[in-house]
Amino acid sequence: MVVEGCAQWLLAFRRRILVGRWWRFERKKEEGQEEAKAKGNAAFSSGNFNDAIRHFTDAINLSPTNHVLYSNRSAAYASLNKFSEALSDAQKTVDLKPDWSKAYSRLGAAHMGLHNYTEALSSYKKGLQIDPNNDALKSGLADAEEAAAARNSRPSNPFGEAFGRDMWVRLSSDPSTRGFLQEPDFVKMLEDIQKNPNNLNLYLKDQRVMQALGVLLNLKFQTREDAAEMSSSGGGSPERKRPDAAAEPVKEDKEKEPEPMDIPDEEKERKDRKAQAQKEKEAGNSAYKKKDFETAIQHYSTAIDIDDEDISFLTNRAAVYLEMGKYEECIKDCDKAVERGRELRSDFKMVARALTRKGTALAKMAKCSKDYEPAIETFQKALTEHRNPDTLKKLNEAEKAKKDLEQQEYFDPQIADEEREKGNQYFKEQKYPEAIKHYGEAIKRNPKDPKAYSNRAACYTKLGAMPEGLKDAEKCIELDPTFAKGYTRKGAVQFFMKDHDKALETYQEGLKHDPHNQELLDGVRRCVEQINKASRGDLSPEELKERQAKGMQDPEIQNILTDPVMRQVLVDFQENPKAAQEHMKNPSVMNKIQKLVSAGIVQVK
Repeated sequence: MVVEGCAQWLLAFRRRILVGRWWRFERKKEEGQEEAKAKGNAAFSSGNFNDAIRHFTDAINLSPTNHVLYSNRSAAYASLNKFSEALSDAQKTVDLKPDWSKAYSRLGAAHMGLHNYTEALSSYKKGLQIDPNNDALKSGLADAEEAAAARNSRPSNPFGEAFGRDMWVRLSSDPSTRGFLQEPDFVKMLEDIQKNPNNLNLYLKDQRVMQALGVLLNLKFQTREDAAEMSSSGGGSPERKRPDAAAEPVKEDKEKEPEPMDIPDEEKERKDRKAQAQKEKEAGNSAYKKKDFETAIQHYSTAIDIDDEDISFLTNRAAVYLEMGKYEECIKDCDKAVERGRELRSDFKMVARALTRKGTALAKMAKCSKDYEPAIETFQKALTEHRNPDTLKKLNEAEKAKKDLEQQEYFDPQIADEEREKGNQYFKEQKYPEAIKHYGEAIKRNPKDPKAYSNRAACYTKLGAMPEGLKDAEKCIELDPTFAKGYTRKGAVQFFMKDHDKALETYQEGLKHDPHNQELLDGVRRCVEQINKASRGDLSPEELKERQAKGMQDPEIQNILTDPVMRQVLVDFQENPKAAQEHMKNPSVMNKIQKLVSAGIVQVK
C-alpha cells in the first residue's frame, strides 16, 4: 500500500512538473511573439519593410493562427510591390478571420497591385458588407472601379486575333513566309507584335511583316517590290528596334500604417467615444439627405466635439454650409480639416476632399468677384493630394470660366478686323509666322470670325504645320458651314497629307454650298487624278510603301480588313471571278474596295 501510494504521489508530482514546464514554455512563446510583432511594427513605421517582414515571420512561427500578423506582413509585402506574397498573406488573414473588415482591405490592395481589378472590387465590397462606414474600403473600392473602367476603355487592336497561338504554324506552312522564320530580326518583330498587337504600327513599312499579315488575314497584298526584294535579298530588311516599353506603374498599397496592437481595456472608452461620434455623423447624414441642414450641422458639430481625430465630420459640415450658400463657413471648415488632417497624417484622399470642397466654394464666390484664380489654385492643390476625376472636372470648369470671362473682357470686333488685315499684309509678303501672330490676336478679339481661322489655316499649310491647319479649317467650317474657303482650306491640308479620299469628300461637300467655286472644282480634279493613279498601279515603289503604311494605320481601313464579309470578298476577287462580278454590283462593297485601292493595300490589274 505504501509503495502504491508513493507511486501515485510520484506520478502526480511529475504531472505538475510537466504542466509547469508547458505553462512557462507557452508564456515564453507568447512573449517572443509579442516582441517580434512590436519589432515588426516599428520597422514598418520606419519604412524598413524587409526587416518588418522578417520580424512578422518570426512572430507567425511562434503564433501561426494570429490573423493580425498575416495582415501586417501582407501590408509589408505590398509596400515592396511583392503583391503575390501580399495576396497569399491576405487570403490567410481572411481564412483565419472572415468577419474582419481589415482582412478584405488587405486582400483588395493585393489584387489591385496584381491588376486583378475584378477580384479587388469583390474584396472591397465584401469588406464593406462587414463595415459599411470603413473609409479605407470605400477609397479602395473607388480606386478599383476607376482602374477597371480605365482598362475597359482602352481601344483593342483589330489585328490582335491574327497574331494568336497558331501564328507560327500558319506562317511556316505558307511558302511565301516560311523562309522569313529563319531570320532573327523578323522573328523578333513578330514576337513583339504578338505580345502587344498595337506594336504592329512600328513595323508596317517592312514588306515581310506586310506579307505575313496578308497570310494571317488570308489576303494577298500586291506590291511592286515583292518579287525583286524576294529574289535579290530573300525578303530581308534592316533590323528594326522597338522603343523600350515604359514599365507600367505598380499601384502601391496606400495603407502604410501597420495593424494596431491588440486593443487594451483602457482604450475601451476611446472606442466608445468614436462610436458615439459616428452615430452623430450618421444622424447628420440622414438630416442632410432630407435637406434639414440646421439639424445636420448640429449633429456634425456634436461629432466634432466628441472626436477631433476624424476630419470627415468637418468636411461633411462644410458640405452643408456649401449647400446653404454659406461659403465663408464652408471654407473655414475645409481649412481646419486640411490643417488637422496633416497633423493626424490622415488619408491623403480625405485631405484632397477638403481642398476640393473649398475650391468649389471659391468657384461659387468667383461668379460675383470675377476672380477664379483662388479656386483654380485650390483645385490644383487637391489634385497633388489625389487625382480625383471629379476634382479634375471642377478644375477644368473653373479654368474655362476664367477663360470665358477674360474673353468677354477682351472681345472687340473692330480691333479683330484690324488685326486680320495686318495678318493679310504679312501673308502677301510671305511672312507667315508674323501673319499667324496677328490672325491669332484677331481670333482672341473675335473668336466667332471664320475668316480669321481660314486665313491662319492657310499660313499653317504654307509652313507645313498640317495638323494645326486642319484644326483651324475645321473650326472655320464649324462657325460657318456655308463658307467655301473653309472647305478649300481643309481639302488642301488633306491633299498634302495624301488623304485623297477624304480631301475629295471635303471638296464635294463644299460644292454643295457653292457649286461653281473654281478652287473646289480644281481640288476635285486633283484628287480624282491621284485616286486614278493608284487604281492604275502607277505609283512608285516608295509611294506605294508609304501609302500602305499610312493606310494600315487608318481605323477605317483596319475595319474593312478585319470585316469577315470583306475578307471573303477580297478572296473571291482573287480566286472566284464569278463571285467577284456579283460583289461589284454592291455599291457599298465597291466603295470599300476603292478605299483599299486608294490606300495602296489592294491593286487592280
